[in-house]
Amino acid sequence: MGNKNEETQFGTKEPVVDINDSDRRAALFERIRADHSLELTEDYIELISDLIEIHGEARVVDLASQLGVSKPTVNATIQRLQKDGFVSSRPYRSIFLTAKGRDLAEWSRARHKIVLDFLHAIGVPPDTAEADAEGIEHHVSELTLKSLETTTDILNNLQKEKK
Repeated sequence: MGNKNEETQFGTKEPVVDINDSDRRAALFERIRADHSLELTEDYIELISDLIEIHGEARVVDLASQLGVSKPTVNATIQRLQKDGFVSSRPYRSIFLTAKGRDLAEWSRARHKIVLDFLHAIGVPPDTAEADAEGIEHHVSELTLKSLETTTDILNNLQKEKK
């Protein structure tokens, strides 16, 4: 690596968090690990909610197909989601969201919409925006979400004024 003050197309190459501030850096990575662990849960819960809304039920075979994973992988995850209180299921039956699962699905869907609306407002093409929103939504703080929502409103209002 070059000089820490070396210029790139994105500006000066300096760490976002001071390398000497190990407590702050550890807290940052702790949050990232927590976000990653919740990401899979949120993806499953959102998809279960969507399948129930569209088809009236969510089945292991549908989840496996939609997520591109094996049925045993889905079964293992559903068992964990049951243990965590997000879903209920019995062998050879559909999967249902508990109240806790429905709350998480609603919260995840709202975050996804805020991120997606922001990406659309700044001109990201729809396919790219959808793919990017899937990742960003899991790693954005409430403060950043509020800022994205506010910025989206401002940008949309500016667009309306131009018309």
